[in-house]
Amino acid sequence: MLIPVLLVLIGLLGILNSPRVPHALAQSTEIADSTSDVVLVRLDGAIDGVSARFIKRGIESAESREAELVVLMIDTPGGLLDATRDIVEAILGSDVPVVVYVAPEGAQAASAGTFVGAAADILAMAPTTNIGAASVVSSDGSDLPDTMNRKASKDAAAFIRSIAERRGRNAQALEDTVLNADAYSATEAVELGVADFVVDDYQQLIDLLNSGVSGVNGEVHNFDLSDVNTTTMDLSLLERLLGFISNPDIAFLLISLGGLGVIVELWNPGLWIPGTLGVLFLILGWAGVGQLPFSWAGVALILLSSALFYLESTAVGIGYFGVAGTISLILGGIFLVGFFGSPEIPGDSPVVSRWLLAIVALTTGGLVLWFASELRKTKYISLYQSPTVAGSLVGTIGVVSSDMTPSGEVIVNGEHWMGELDFETAENVAVGTDVEVVSVDGNYLKVKPVRTDSSENDVLNSDK
Repeated sequence: MLIPVLLVLIGLLGILNSPRVPHALAQSTEIADSTSDVVLVRLDGAIDGVSARFIKRGIESAESREAELVVLMIDTPGGLLDATRDIVEAILGSDVPVVVYVAPEGAQAASAGTFVGAAADILAMAPTTNIGAASVVSSDGSDLPDTMNRKASKDAAAFIRSIAERRGRNAQALEDTVLNADAYSATEAVELGVADFVVDDYQQLIDLLNSGVSGVNGEVHNFDLSDVNTTTMDLSLLERLLGFISNPDIAFLLISLGGLGVIVELWNPGLWIPGTLGVLFLILGWAGVGQLPFSWAGVALILLSSALFYLESTAVGIGYFGVAGTISLILGGIFLVGFFGSPEIPGDSPVVSRWLLAIVALTTGGLVLWFASELRKTKYISLYQSPTVAGSLVGTIGVVSSDMTPSGEVIVNGEHWMGELDFETAENVAVGTDVEVVSVDGNYLKVKPVRTDSSENDVLNSDK
């Protein structure tokens, strides 16, 4: 069991220390200079709660160090509407000017990225980049019903229209990206008054800003960037961890493995490793789900599946609870994220992979059937008999090896047995107490304490 645990820990360590993560990336080392003029934040991937947290932290860092401006370099297919609103709010409320740069060449500010780009003080784009296609869909990427689609589209259109009015951009062209799913190349975006200008790379952007530029609304922006130091924000360890576990597949897998570990611990108390890892995986899994647009129906189904799996262990060989638990677990994975979610801007749809659900279903179902089959066989075989004939154990004196309250473990004739106290003689006894076997039921003994001088001393010593 230690080998897979070590592999999991090594894998997590490698991901946390990787220079690339799926949500927001920082590819250069942060320059330790409190007087840096420009704070560079890179967003490469879907917009979600983790990337929103990262961008807000970058803006706050720029404000605290009184930077000249923030450059948000983005390449995103879109993302969650709530996270997009958080980013837009942070940009519009920033005391430091925010420049959004869609780069490198071939990048996109699609869907939710359109809102982020429109909210910038200055929107620059690299050649062969594009912006737009911000129609509203359901959180699983499918089309919304007509009535809900109209309501959600009107709301998103009003949102982007208000952003355009605040920044003096072409409100009609931006509204068309929501209502008609229009998209524009970098050149078209500048011609339509959506973007401010096209630049080849980051250095050219800095040089252009240093010379003074006019935005689409005619406002002149002057920056002192003749001797600029750039500080590139990196994801914190917590953000890297949240970015990893907020993947729907990872979150669902952690919850499934965590629930299994806790159930194994309940079946065999005292193993510690399954229970400890189970609780850890459950905490990480639910923390990841908390970053996603989850539904309580999926949560309830997963919790129900755990209860059904535990009942399967108490109902010898029936199999009903195990099958019902497997079905409940798979339905929970389907409904957990992206099924009952609110309308979203398209991007990476936060849903649990159907392939993963199929693998979990086959694995869990196979284990359940095997477990039920093995338990059913025990009805037709004789229980294990110790080399010491069970009948001869009656009247034998043993020693308590774990506190009996009233159940515990005793050592009889050098062998470990599970036992229970005879309620008529005592309710609990301490480790080291001598006991006499009253009866034998398979591998289970019923015992009563025997008061001897040695046992009384053992009890007194254990109390001390």
